Amino acid sequence: MWGALWKRLRRGFRLPRVGLALSGGGVRGLAHIGVLKVLEQEGIPIHFLAGTSMGGFIAAAYAAGFSPADLEAEALQFSNPRHLIGFLERSLPRRGLVAADKIEGYLRERLGDATFDRLRLPLALVAVDLNSGEKVVLREGSVVEAVRATTALPGVFPPVERDGQLLVDGGLLDNLPADVVREMGADVVIAVDVSTDEKAVAFFAEALQRRRFVPEGLVELMEVLWRSVMVMQQEANRRSLEAANPDVLIRPPIPAGVMVLSGFGRAAEVIRAGEVAAQEALPRIRRLLD
Repeated sequence: MWGALWKRLRRGFRLPRVGLALSGGGVRGLAHIGVLKVLEQEGIPIHFLAGTSMGGFIAAAYAAGFSPADLEAEALQFSNPRHLIGFLERSLPRRGLVAADKIEGYLRERLGDATFDRLRLPLALVAVDLNSGEKVVLREGSVVEAVRATTALPGVFPPVERDGQLLVDGGLLDNLPADVVREMGADVVIAVDVSTDEKAVAFFAEALQRRRFVPEGLVELMEVLWRSVMVMQQEANRRSLEAANPDVLIRPPIPAGVMVLSGFGRAAEVIRAGEVAAQEALPRIRRLLD
């Protein structure tokens, strides 16, 4: 009670500024679109945006002027595997399975030459510099370059070289940037977490085991790799949540079997999961803004 009163006095009775933090999660991150749909439909204002990986891409597109309906239409297009195959590197991959020029072209078609200072909302994207091993918060310069950096999942997307840095997916150190959006000046922080969980990893391993031509050893290897990523992200999320103490934490019920790189064909279900979770969080959000 007293904490809330002190925050109100410190703000000088102005309306609270809302910050939205969107986590990484690959295909699972399409749930962010559902969250944005509900917040916009209900008139919940967003004053600051921070995102990592897929959350960073969606945050950047929204800050650049894409509506939730635009984002949903784009996601549903990728339900067709032919759209994904076109991005793959056809020669021997050097730094990632996805061709750098193709992902660059895709982003430029949609975001153009936008820079952070020309966006309609303050935006921060999180990446990691492999040279220093440190988290990097991107808030100026080319938005396309920053999106490429925050989504550069090692082995899949090539890293981005920028000012002596070698930038990759921010999920390595801060997959849920609630701390970043709090530092941007948000009074009320809404954090949306779509990180891979134990249930998703187990489902993925069982699905591989049912494949007749997948060696058992490969199944075990993939399960160990995904569990390792999950443990790393959970610890990174714990630190971020501890530092930011978000006012609202939304965890959409992502359909089983949807992982970082699988499940594009279920985009509509994933988006709907985000809508459901946001609807459930609305009463608390309204109380905080009242």
